[in-house]
Amino acid sequence: MAEELYFEDFHLGQKFTSTGSVKVSAQEITEFAEKYDPQPFHLDEAAGKSSFFKGLAASGWLTAAIVMRLRVDTIKVHGGMIGAGVEEIRWTEPVRPGDSLHTAMEIVGLRVSQKRPELGLVTLYTQTYNQNETVVMKSTIKFLAPLRQGASI
Repeated sequence: MAEELYFEDFHLGQKFTSTGSVKVSAQEITEFAEKYDPQPFHLDEAAGKSSFFKGLAASGWLTAAIVMRLRVDTIKVHGGMIGAGVEEIRWTEPVRPGDSLHTAMEIVGLRVSQKRPELGLVTLYTQTYNQNETVVMKSTIKFLAPLRQGASI
């Protein structure tokens, strides 16, 4: 298991590449859509073909959930990666059945919390790629990371 990281272990410009990839199936796309985003182009190939997407496309929220999985599998924050907000999320290309997603991430902001000085706020920019190295999603999120006990910055 990878070493758990504390706030002090992060630095501006630090890069992470997902430790694996996630292959997206048509079944996963339609099951997620049935439960959370029941739009025709997420539910049915034929409906997708006559839509803006020109085929079955994964919900952006399924893509975001997969990216979260890739983040937490790659960056092991002590106590877990506690979300502190989303600055931006952009879906740039549809995710299709059979696509295999992976990420490249960079630390773009760091600061100690004013309200909770035992925690640091980390800003992470993520680009998500399919197997053809096409960017399918870009996002900037914030998460909390604890400072080591007794540490001061």
